[in-house]
Amino acid sequence: MARAPGLSIRLKLTLSYAGFLMLAGVLLLAAVWVFLLRYVPDRALIVPGSTGGLTPGVFPIRSNLLHVFAPRAAAVMAFLLLLGLVGGWVLAGRMLAPLRQITEAARTAATGSLSHRIRMTGRRDEFRELSDAFDSMLQQLDSQVAEQQRFAANASHELRTPLAISRALLDVARKDPARGRDELVERLYVVNTRAIDLTEALLLLGRGDRGTFTRGPVDLSLLAEEAAETLLPLAEQRGTSLDVTGGPAPTSGSAELLLRMVTNLVQNAVVHNLPAGGSVTVHTEADGGTSVLRVGNTGRRLPADLVPTLTEPFRRGRGTERVRTDEHAGAGLGLAIVHSIVRAHDGTLDLAPRPDGGLLVTVRLPGPP
Repeated sequence: MARAPGLSIRLKLTLSYAGFLMLAGVLLLAAVWVFLLRYVPDRALIVPGSTGGLTPGVFPIRSNLLHVFAPRAAAVMAFLLLLGLVGGWVLAGRMLAPLRQITEAARTAATGSLSHRIRMTGRRDEFRELSDAFDSMLQQLDSQVAEQQRFAANASHELRTPLAISRALLDVARKDPARGRDELVERLYVVNTRAIDLTEALLLLGRGDRGTFTRGPVDLSLLAEEAAETLLPLAEQRGTSLDVTGGPAPTSGSAELLLRMVTNLVQNAVVHNLPAGGSVTVHTEADGGTSVLRVGNTGRRLPADLVPTLTEPFRRGRGTERVRTDEHAGAGLGLAIVHSIVRAHDGTLDLAPRPDGGLLVTVRLPGPP
């Protein structure tokens, strides 16, 4: 049920200003009465001439003074009321002008336009701080919406690719019944597996962004050993050595998500490595109140401007940027998932190119409470 519109803030401020001004006038008149008029005699006082320097004559009595003073006091009070209303309306309008700018910006943002900024000038006061905070919020929202739109477009493209391949394979099989079914089933299985992996990666990325998981005690060193044991056959197949060093690194979080984080880092380090004779090192340690995980690998030298973009969703290395093979084309979500999981666990992720080639990834997570 809609509520009836109330008084505007400007009108409330105007009435407040006028009320305070009238109160000040009443207090002033009360002070005149208490400290002046009450000492005027009620009856006429005749003072004869004397040597004391007093002028002979008749002094006014209190009733005469009130008769003359009351109309003028009422006129002054009426003037104060008018001045309070007019002046309060003008002053309230000037003081609320910045608030109207912020309101217009909010209405513009509500229509879906997040590129508008207030950029209020002048001295830094409460309205200026509110305006700057609102501009900062709009900038973050604009960036997040643009990122979500880019992510949705890339996800749609990635999911469309295996579906298009599956349809093409089925069309070929339908037009050529003599074509071997075993080959068709195998290729459809590969494409379907890729689509399932991509869907699971998207769901995992969204789960990390939302932070919807139950926290519990986790040791990164145990997760590192488990991930290394799982990926050791892949490392041996590629001729890459895999070493796990360090000590316990306790933290608090989701064991499932943190295991996926470590697995993605180790798998990326194995895949994006030298064709042969490469190495991957996984190190865990507790540094004060922080648990640290470092994953380093050998490989080609990475441009410094490329490294910060590796955590973006669907970012794939091209040409000499990253070394990949077709069997590990992936969806470009490995480091994006890692970044999402680290951020959901209130940690930090640092990527640094190694001078001799390869990448060093450092994850810092808060220790257990």
